[in-house]
Amino acid sequence: MSTGRILLCIAVMALVTYIPRVLPVTVFRKKIRSPFWRSFLDYTPYAVLGALTFPEIFASTGHYISAAAGTITAIALGYFRRSLVIVAVAAIAVVYIVEMLL
Repeated sequence: MSTGRILLCIAVMALVTYIPRVLPVTVFRKKIRSPFWRSFLDYTPYAVLGALTFPEIFASTGHYISAAAGTITAIALGYFRRSLVIVAVAAIAVVYIVEMLL
């Protein structure tokens, strides 16, 4: 691949990631008063993150059982409002232990 093509790819990727960050600032100059749109824009990042992350959870381990055990652990600790570090370490530990047992 030539240097010019690499630079073009980098420029296109920079533009694609920059537009979604600048577009809302330029389009929505006034405060959004509609409760529907405010809640939609508030929850969209969480929904997208969940949609991108959740399927990969079950493909990241050797067995679906260990992935499910780690997911259940993370959800339970998150529900009881534990810190992110505790949730992550506990889920990793549970996956590791279940993988060793299988």
